[in-house]
Amino acid sequence: MKTIDSVDLEILKILQSNVEISLSDLAEKVHLTTTPCWKRLKKLEDNNLIEKKVALLNPDLMGFKLIAFVQFKTSNHSFNFSQALSEVSTELPEVMEFYRMAGDYDYMMKVLVKDMKGFDDFYKKLINRFDSLTNVTSSFAMETLKYSTELPI
Repeated sequence: MKTIDSVDLEILKILQSNVEISLSDLAEKVHLTTTPCWKRLKKLEDNNLIEKKVALLNPDLMGFKLIAFVQFKTSNHSFNFSQALSEVSTELPEVMEFYRMAGDYDYMMKVLVKDMKGFDDFYKKLINRFDSLTNVTSSFAMETLKYSTELPI
């Protein structure tokens, strides 16, 4: 893939804030006609710079009131174990984000549930899947001060 230029970056910035913008409006904002704009957009999609287009739902209005950050250590650091954890995280819809960490803990999950009972149900599912999880700790968000899906480009 060729490097992206300032016009491509501008297209990506605009789409991050409004994926429903019409092609003609997008083209106008980046000072192109629709055909060259469409070609650039298609190339960005083909090169996976745009992974997918989604609707971002309001978790609070959907009843998801509790955000938990679950950190844990493990005695098993094998590639296969890491893959198994990753697969389980995709099977658990409560897991919004999952990271392998450097520092005090080996892994961290951002979990979104409706309430404390929902969290307890999730927690039991997680710990019952793996014997080697140790020092599992959870912190709960009191308030979301910033949330964004836009990359700082």
